[in-house]
Amino acid sequence: MTTAHPDPHGPRTELLRFTTAGSVDDGKSTLIGRLLHDSKSIMEDQLEALQRSADLTGGGEVNLANLTDGLRAEREQMITIDVAYRYFATPRRKFIVADTPGHVQYTRNMVTGASTANLAVILVDARKGVIEQTRRHAYLATLLGIPHLLVCVNKMDLVDYAKAVFRSIEADFSDFATRLNTRDITFIPASALQGDNIVTRSARMPWYDGPTLLNHLEEVYIANDRNLVDQRFPVQFVIRPRSAEHPDFRGFAGQIAGGVFRVGDPVMVLPSGRTSRIAGIHAFDRELEVAFAPMSVTLRLTDEIDISRGDMIVANDNPPHVAHTFDAMLCWMDNQPLAPSRKYILQHNTHVVRAMVRQQHYRVDIETLTHEATAEPLALNEIGRVTLRTTQPLIFDAYTRNRHTGSFVLVDEVTHQTVAAGMIEEPPTEPPRPEFAEYAI
Repeated sequence: MTTAHPDPHGPRTELLRFTTAGSVDDGKSTLIGRLLHDSKSIMEDQLEALQRSADLTGGGEVNLANLTDGLRAEREQMITIDVAYRYFATPRRKFIVADTPGHVQYTRNMVTGASTANLAVILVDARKGVIEQTRRHAYLATLLGIPHLLVCVNKMDLVDYAKAVFRSIEADFSDFATRLNTRDITFIPASALQGDNIVTRSARMPWYDGPTLLNHLEEVYIANDRNLVDQRFPVQFVIRPRSAEHPDFRGFAGQIAGGVFRVGDPVMVLPSGRTSRIAGIHAFDRELEVAFAPMSVTLRLTDEIDISRGDMIVANDNPPHVAHTFDAMLCWMDNQPLAPSRKYILQHNTHVVRAMVRQQHYRVDIETLTHEATAEPLALNEIGRVTLRTTQPLIFDAYTRNRHTGSFVLVDEVTHQTVAAGMIEEPPTEPPRPEFAEYAI
């Protein structure tokens, strides 16, 4: 059964966040530059700056990669080092694109850029096919819970637009993808440099009858990617205006991390376990009858309950996990390796606690996807499974169920540097619950 939840704000242009991934020199930055250029999303002053730049291609054309590669080191080495974000829109959809680096040593940058993406564009050089870095980024994309993969076989102009080359790469990647946790993969042959199948369909590949890159980005269905089953509302701020107009107003502000909330719904506040009902839902200058993820709203409850920042309002018949100890996959981002006996600050939604890594179970060999049992602690850009213990109970879901309530970062207490990003694993006693696809907005 499908339950519709109309948007109380009226019709809006849907936002798609996507990231690029792939090996060095696969053409990620050029692809984004071509996408922005051909969709007429480049401001005149940006185009003039590129035209004035001395960094031109051999053919005398502007290097579109410089739209995202803004660092001097990136332009000198012709590689992407840092994550670059670009915003553009078409009549059908708004977009935020993260151009992430391809080098192994910048894995942490790739993880940062992909952490909020709905879709990952994985580039493959048509001359090289599926290589180790392709498999590494595909694994990372699925580990981060990105539900849609778009495999763009780039530089088809350098293989004479051969259908056989594209089909061979499509078969190789599909075989590898059987080991990944993904359900939606699309393949597109393209040439970012020449503009083939980026915004307009290529006349040089008449054998391909699928969508262009932009067409797929505009039409990929993402409404069911959000968890609209499990009601999750991390409290960010308690609003008490104490004004003559609102002398008794007490609301709880935050962004809905999952589910649908309606006036009158029975709810529970964690970690206290106190129950109440929703008395009102406020969004800026109006009151709503219904709100859903990822809306930012203020909730009022019918009962006076002690609630503060870091608490979570949930459905009283479908609570998340509350525990001091849990397993998680960690991507280590610090130059100093993991110290199992050291306390770190754990930031989880609006909740901040102190945590310690109790045990490191294994490290993932990104090239082979095998699990390596090793006593060596996780080092920069490495990924592994660990058990953590927190000083206060954490309110969470498994990352595979909810990317917002199942993720966290670790921060060094002394330097205040972010040292790791974590994805919480499903506890072994989790009972079956409804699937998200039964609900749609």
